[in-house]
Amino acid sequence: MTDFPFDIVAFDLDGTLLDTHEDLGASVNHALAEGGFREVPVGSAKDLIGGGAKTMLARALEDQGGVPDDEFRRLYKLMLAHYAEHNAVLTKPYPHAETVLGELAGRGVHLAIVTNKFESFARGVLQTLGLAERFACIIGGDTLGKGRAKPAPDPLYETIRLCGGGRLVFVGDSSYDLHAARAAGVPFVAACYGYCDLAREDFAADAAIDTLDQLIPALERL
Repeated sequence: MTDFPFDIVAFDLDGTLLDTHEDLGASVNHALAEGGFREVPVGSAKDLIGGGAKTMLARALEDQGGVPDDEFRRLYKLMLAHYAEHNAVLTKPYPHAETVLGELAGRGVHLAIVTNKFESFARGVLQTLGLAERFACIIGGDTLGKGRAKPAPDPLYETIRLCGGGRLVFVGDSSYDLHAARAAGVPFVAACYGYCDLAREDFAADAAIDTLDQLIPALERL
């Protein structure tokens, strides 16, 4: 046993543990091109990430006037099919990610992923990167069913259950993550290096980090 203050550290995936924006942006652009829309700069994909793939594509289309529901469904399926085949081309862990995961595991901490990405995509990219086995559970936006993804607290409750109970802290980079943590009544650490949709001060987080190597010291202070 250690005196580390948390039994479970749960991470958001996109923009928190992995830098995924280039692969996500390429898939959005594939769908946009198929629909006759202007492609977006891949760098701007960082501003679209947050609520999952469907929200990401919807935002990109809304910026160009939007489409009828049936056309949106067609383009969404094209985006998903493309991403399924190209989700780990340029995606990589953020600096220090693997070291921090190893140190937390060495302290007996259960590690978890709580993302709004489809569970199959999350597992697939983590497996490709050789990271999947590090996590006690991987919960995606579709794992618990409709209406139970972030910002709902349900994924965090399920994480605690699957990890056998204990004190959980959630690390994320978006308002979805913040609201899920607050609703679940667990501490929240803002990953300010990620695809943040809030300013640092607007997170009103329990801690804020600019690089992952700051995480463990920040958790020790909580």
